Amino acid sequence: MIKFSLSFISFALVFFGLKSFFNDPQTQRVLPPGLTITNFAGPDVTPSPACLAVAPTGEVYVGVDMIGSLGKEQGKGHILKLIDKDNDGKMDQHIDFAEVDNPRGIIVQGSQVFVLHTTFSKETKQATGMDLVVFEDKNGDGKADGPEKPLIEHISNAKYIRERGTDHATNGIRMGIDGWIYISVGDFGFHDALDRTGKKLTMLGGGILRVRPDGTEMEVYTHGTRNVYDVAIDPYMNVFTRENTNDGGGWNVRFSHHIQSGEYGYPVLFQNFTDEIIPALADLGGGSGTGALFMDEPNWPEQYNHVPMMADWGRSMLYIHRVTADGPTFTQKDEEFIKLPQITDLDVDGSGRLYLSAWDGAGYSGSPDKGYIVRAVPNNWTYKAFPDVKKLSVKKLTELLKSNSAVARLNASQELISRNNKQATETALKTASDQNLALDVRIAGLFTYAQLAKENGIATLVGFTKDNALKEFALKALADRKTFIDKVPVEPFLEGLKDSSPRVQAASIIGLNRLGRPEVANVLLNTKVPASFVAPAKGTEGAHATPNAAIILPHLAVRALVELNAVEPLLAAVKTDNATLALWALRYMHNPKVVNGLIETYNQSKDEKLKQQILVTLGRLYKKEIAYDASWWWGTRPDSHGPYFKAVSWEASPVIEKFLKEEAAKAGAQGKQFYVDLNARQRMDIPEFTVEEKVAATEEPKIDLEKIKNKKGQVGKSSIEDVLLAINKLQGDPLKGRAIFNNQGCITCHSLSRAEKMKGPFMGQIGSIMNREQIAESILKPSASISQGFASVMITAKGDRTYMGFITEETAAKVVLRNIAGEVFTIKAGDILSRKEMENSMMPEGLANSLSYEELASLVTFLSEQKK
Repeated sequence: MIKFSLSFISFALVFFGLKSFFNDPQTQRVLPPGLTITNFAGPDVTPSPACLAVAPTGEVYVGVDMIGSLGKEQGKGHILKLIDKDNDGKMDQHIDFAEVDNPRGIIVQGSQVFVLHTTFSKETKQATGMDLVVFEDKNGDGKADGPEKPLIEHISNAKYIRERGTDHATNGIRMGIDGWIYISVGDFGFHDALDRTGKKLTMLGGGILRVRPDGTEMEVYTHGTRNVYDVAIDPYMNVFTRENTNDGGGWNVRFSHHIQSGEYGYPVLFQNFTDEIIPALADLGGGSGTGALFMDEPNWPEQYNHVPMMADWGRSMLYIHRVTADGPTFTQKDEEFIKLPQITDLDVDGSGRLYLSAWDGAGYSGSPDKGYIVRAVPNNWTYKAFPDVKKLSVKKLTELLKSNSAVARLNASQELISRNNKQATETALKTASDQNLALDVRIAGLFTYAQLAKENGIATLVGFTKDNALKEFALKALADRKTFIDKVPVEPFLEGLKDSSPRVQAASIIGLNRLGRPEVANVLLNTKVPASFVAPAKGTEGAHATPNAAIILPHLAVRALVELNAVEPLLAAVKTDNATLALWALRYMHNPKVVNGLIETYNQSKDEKLKQQILVTLGRLYKKEIAYDASWWWGTRPDSHGPYFKAVSWEASPVIEKFLKEEAAKAGAQGKQFYVDLNARQRMDIPEFTVEEKVAATEEPKIDLEKIKNKKGQVGKSSIEDVLLAINKLQGDPLKGRAIFNNQGCITCHSLSRAEKMKGPFMGQIGSIMNREQIAESILKPSASISQGFASVMITAKGDRTYMGFITEETAAKVVLRNIAGEVFTIKAGDILSRKEMENSMMPEGLANSLSYEELASLVTFLSEQKK
């Protein structure tokens, strides 16, 4: 059995240390033409840089994090301010800006520095959660003037940060031209996050949260992602992410377009209920998405401009995603851009200097000797100082607002908003109104005006909805702030539903959702449902990463109808041509009135197809998701059957059960299969409909690992250094490597095909995220890094039983564990007394001892070719 590392924080460390970015010939070959890259700061100053942000004037703020993703000790992180005085691409001065633990995201706006980081108790020394805070440096000495000011508190699950670290916690932050701070929430989710107004929010799982810069109006933007690390936001307020992989559970790195109010399905809908979600734009295989940026700077070459740039730690690569409009969403094509060992983050300043941070093999918990920052600029780049916006006149700020630089527009916008006077408001309005200006400039003016005018600007924004170019963005701005949304008229949104542009239609539906006017329900019910709204066939996985522009509008309409709690219009619509959309929405509404209304409609209907759809809806309503209290988490390889993770009965469950049993009895033996399938798909667990599935026994190969360990071939007689040097010179035979994979016991814990049952780390794509040297290192030193979800676990259970192995499956009711011998045990969740993650890999060292150099090279080559 050979164990490998496959994901973020668990990328294997090369024994000799990863080669310098600047001295590695292989790295040099993949640098894009037309760019000059310099080493800005090294590990002597910026070890383990987890995140960075750049002031428009060029000062680089770096979050040093030697706690890392799995560390749990405080006092190892801080924010550094780096300065390049002569603009030669090398840091000349560094200042300790502030002390914070686990910095995960930074935004610099004027004298304010926003930071997302882990918090610790002074008394217990243990993590208490994560906060979004703001520091001020009003005197300009490069240091925070005083203690941090919390904007949102408890924005992650403190229990699991204490137990695991921040690997699935809350991550990057970025500000849009609309003035919101967008926050990437990992699937730890959060419970009772608290903003400055006292508002509380709870979110089970991951998604994107947003908040105003003063810590007010906190709200969920999208939901149902796994482990988003950062967002890229374009000038038109399109939000893009590249997620972390699912450690062998079938949810790879995914590139997604986030549409406000959208549900993306992880983990309970993305396999068996994909008709209900907004799918990702692409499944990109294994990897670990980290930092993100939308590049929109005038001095960058056109081929590298106006694109989301997305870092991938696992693949040590900065990617460009070229997006093409597709109705209300996009399609995409990704391409390699800059190779950087374990890249973590990136940002650009007002002069067009791109800065990138790299972990460079710093390990799970950071290293004082690894990590650096590089600067990338176009070959023809010349330094042009970005002005201090605080010292600019409104006229000069207007020039910046009209710039074709996204950095300039955002900083000019925020400065105008901070001045909050008539002149600033008028210049923003004039910019938005000028039809001779570029659309991204007019949009910047529009959102700046909306933030300045607030409710006094409603009538003007309504007027902008008559402007075809600005209509979509005026609708967004009108519904953007719930603090005065009761004053916003509904008519522009109803008119927008008739527009020929699907983007305008989408903005209208989202706006109607936010307005909260129940009387619009019947209009939303007219949204057409495409033929692609079909549940995956039994035993198949749905298309959760295939763009589906046609599903966006009905999906948004359903989210709005549920939010409006439009029970009566939905029940009435079940009897009409809009039944499909109505029943789609009703499946999320656990209300006794819904259940009784559906049963009544069923009894009155003679349409057998409709009656079957009602039965499916009632099956979905039989249980509901338990209220999230942050006492649990579904793990790195959660049960993804759906439709709920921790399902519980509710007050109408007995009514539904009685009705379904009565109908099943009427259907007789011939019709029973429908109820059996419904019971299994919706996981109702009604005994009368439960059929015990017979799983064919699989004969696992019996391999004596101790015997393999004790054999001393060429590898076992040599130092690791000599083995790695030899492997680098030998190509090996992949056909022989396949046989060695079987004979050495690798198949005991690793699958090569997704058609096989998942065991330990999936090997079917190892070649796409690790090179030959890293694969060899993982074989020779299995405990150097352990993939998320595949650490050895010690479980003690009732009956004085103890198990040790790695978890292959976990649901709310059970844990399935596989031990070193390949034995599989199913343990009831209620029987577990304790559970502890072990520090060492379950795979012992020495399983390659019996091999020759040539044989190990063949195994490594075979694995390097696995790129599914």
